[in-house]
Amino acid sequence: MNNIDEILSYLKQINLLYVEDDLSAMEEVSYFLQSKVRNLYTVKNGKKALEVFNENEIDIIITDIQMPIMSGLELANEIKKTSPKIPIIITTAFNDSQYLFDAINLGISNYITKPINLKILVENLFSVSKTVILERENKEIYNTLSQYKDIVDERSIISKTDQDGIITYVNKPFLKISGYSKEEIIGKPHSIIKHSDVDNKYYSEIWHVIKDEKKLWQGEFKNCSKDGYTYYLDTIIKPILDLNGNIIEYISLSNDITYLRETKEYFKNQTEKTSLDLKESINILNQYKDAINKSNIIVRVNKNRKIEHVNDAFIEATGYSREELIGQDYSFLKQPNLTKEEYEKLVEEIFSENGRRGIIVNETKDKKLLYCDVYTYPLKDLDGNIFEYIGIRHDITEIVELHKELENTQREIIYKLGEISESRSQETGQHVKRVAEYSKLLAIKYDLSEEEINTVFTASPMHDIGKISIPDAILHKPGKLDEQEWEIMKTHSKIGYDILKNSTRPILKAAAEISHSHHEKWDGSGYPQGLKGGDIPIFGRITAIADVFDALGSDRSYKKAWPIENILDLFHKERGKHFDPNLVDIFFENIDEFLKIRDKFKD
Repeated sequence: MNNIDEILSYLKQINLLYVEDDLSAMEEVSYFLQSKVRNLYTVKNGKKALEVFNENEIDIIITDIQMPIMSGLELANEIKKTSPKIPIIITTAFNDSQYLFDAINLGISNYITKPINLKILVENLFSVSKTVILERENKEIYNTLSQYKDIVDERSIISKTDQDGIITYVNKPFLKISGYSKEEIIGKPHSIIKHSDVDNKYYSEIWHVIKDEKKLWQGEFKNCSKDGYTYYLDTIIKPILDLNGNIIEYISLSNDITYLRETKEYFKNQTEKTSLDLKESINILNQYKDAINKSNIIVRVNKNRKIEHVNDAFIEATGYSREELIGQDYSFLKQPNLTKEEYEKLVEEIFSENGRRGIIVNETKDKKLLYCDVYTYPLKDLDGNIFEYIGIRHDITEIVELHKELENTQREIIYKLGEISESRSQETGQHVKRVAEYSKLLAIKYDLSEEEINTVFTASPMHDIGKISIPDAILHKPGKLDEQEWEIMKTHSKIGYDILKNSTRPILKAAAEISHSHHEKWDGSGYPQGLKGGDIPIFGRITAIADVFDALGSDRSYKKAWPIENILDLFHKERGKHFDPNLVDIFFENIDEFLKIRDKFKD
């Protein structure tokens, strides 16, 4: 039984509707509950209950089955039409299996027989109310995530197209810079904003990269607005793939670099005018230099890779003084996110014949990370010899940190959803965290890609999300489930898959796959599909080991935690039967790291 203060803290936040035609039963239960919940509404029949529900904010409903005018199941059916997620607990003296199946089909939260045991009633109310409160809190998290997305949408120029390149979505900054309305742009190809100076071959090459090679493309576009204004975009285009690797759409994110390009073009045109005398050319050059200096973070490095010049913006961004920087080797600007080999490769690209363009992460004087989009140009004399390198930077730290915040928020939401499903089976949030950490460790040791490692780490907490539809009477049963109960329990795997399968988000699609496959077995004896060996998705095989290892080592309503020796003995026996033999070998080779995770995230 949970701590009484914790139980009351949840019940005190609940508005409860109690429907019972037996006056003595109603008086007993009402007297017991009225001081424990926020508001208690009591009525004698289903019709009146429906009126009370429509007029008040109800969180949980307890209703008898057999009642005059409208039965409890008829009441539940009417309420579920408009409020499918409202928890409903059925009470009845008729222990008929048909009522149970009808209740399950309606999505009833629990089933209590009469006469009502008040202890069992409180336990059920606590479990359901805890889920209600957690879901209420999750709405706040979703609201925050939505606001983060709004910030990204306001700062960047975004568009989406279908597989054929037809525009399906544009945001407000896109409409503003292009001059078109949404009605004029949706359903058209991107050629509607193509500048006449741009060769069609340029677009063909881009199409080859994103469509044929299915790779990300980054570069610049010269476009023309509706009113004939030329503008330049620094753009990333990414193909979005389904689980089978098929392209479902393309998304582009751009930044307006028109000012920078126009400044460059202006200087080029001005210096090419032979009629200008030297004094005027120097004046134009100084103005151009001043414009670049004020709008960018600039560093100049000589052939020996020593810093020769930094502007005020560079000093402000890094926190170092000019005296601390001038004369230092380029390596003084530490890049803590890179290995030695990665750093050496980066430096070779920067100090090459063609320079480099890309994102660089430096450490500031006060040990903070500085993310910059950097253009490094080699400066050459009239004979074509490089005498200096100039790095022009744009600080994108705020954008990068925003993306990290979005990722962390998404991970927190998924943890919360995992905790909701686990709380219904009286397991702790630490269980989903341990499963996530175990899955991440296995994915790393299995040499999956960084993207795959992050995906299974983020998605695995939702492996049992389907348990939200399993009745508490089955989830909380202290003994072994009978055959009929076990068949109902097994449906949670398919239910979780059905909940998540239609999402277009890669993490949620992976969570659907994990829910569907983490109870499959290597020898084909698992459920729900009876998959065998390598036909079981790798995310499901990984989560299966993580979930079973943690479940065996934890107390549950139907068992005590196993000793570690017994757990390891089972994994030896089930190698090649229940579990992927290669993953089991990895598990034993790294058992010390698994035990460290278990100890770090104790219940």
